This record gives sequence, structure tokens and C-alpha cells, in this order.
Amino acid sequence: MENKPEMLDFVKAMSDVDRLRIIGLLTKKSAPAKQVADELRLPFRDAFDHLSFLAHVGVIRETEETYQLVSEAVDALARNQFAGRKEAYVPAPDLDAKARKVLVAFLNPDGSIRQIPSQPEKLKVILNYLVAAFTPGVDYTEKEVNTILRRFNVDVSGLRRDLIDSGLMARESNGSRYWRL
Repeated sequence: MENKPEMLDFVKAMSDVDRLRIIGLLTKKSAPAKQVADELRLPFRDAFDHLSFLAHVGVIRETEETYQLVSEAVDALARNQFAGRKEAYVPAPDLDAKARKVLVAFLNPDGSIRQIPSQPEKLKVILNYLVAAFTPGVDYTEKEVNTILRRFNVDVSGLRRDLIDSGLMARESNGSRYWRL
């Protein structure tokens, strides 16, 4: 399988008993994190971590603090993991050749980050790609920033810090508000 991180996420999601129990519960009804924790008798933090991971993988989505199963995504994810060769991410044609090459090398076909580059010039390309997910002039809470970044990679705190350090985003000193520069 060419895409080992995505395969690993799929295996992690489907091999954990509590995550499978959460998926089972969400097949019956949508529920907030507290209700999931209570009904499955899980500590709230564990339930929240599992829900966050399942949302990252794409099998559930959170709307207005309620989680719901995306059954088509479960089917597609399972099928895609075992369907031969995957296509590469296709970057926007208006980017320069160097940026396109970096994006193809570091992004999964779905646009999520396969690996965060350690080289500053390559990281800058990835950060410019990420900042496009934020609307200029809109204020975001830390939770909203984390939710957006989680679509791309589980290391939301590192990506958030990199976006701030690179000058692509700014935040209040207490972390209560973030915005795109």
C-alpha cells in the first residue's frame, strides 16, 4: 500500500474496541460527546479523543457539538484502503513547479498532510496551503482553528504554532482569538 499513514489511521480507527463502539452508537443516532461518553461508560476525555480521531479519519463529523456518522465515508474508506493504486494529490495549476512538487510529495490524495516537512522552505509551502482554509477578516477560536487543522493532520498544536511563527496567522496573547494575516 503506497499511503502508509492513511492506512495506519484506518487500522487504528477500526482496531480499537471503544472506537468501534462509538461507531456502533452513532449508527443509531447523532450524539454530543458527553452523551457518547455516558452511554458507553467512557471517561469524557477518552470519548472526546476517540471522537476527534474518528473525525480526523473522516468517518464522523461534528456539527454544533453533535457527532454523526458519515456512513458513506466508512464504506469509501474501507474500499479505498484495499483498492489498488491511489492517485496523488493534484495541486492548483497556478502554483509554481516547486510548490506543486512539494504538495504532491507531502499531501495525501484527499489533501491531508502525509508528513510535515522539516525543511523550512518546504514547510512554508505546506503552511501557505493550510492558511487558505482560513478566511481573511474572520476571527476564530482556538477550537475552531483546531477543527480546521485536524482535517489536514493530527498535530494541530504544531501546525497552529507554525502558522503563527511564520506570520501567516496571528492570535491574542491569551489564545482567545486567531485570525489570518
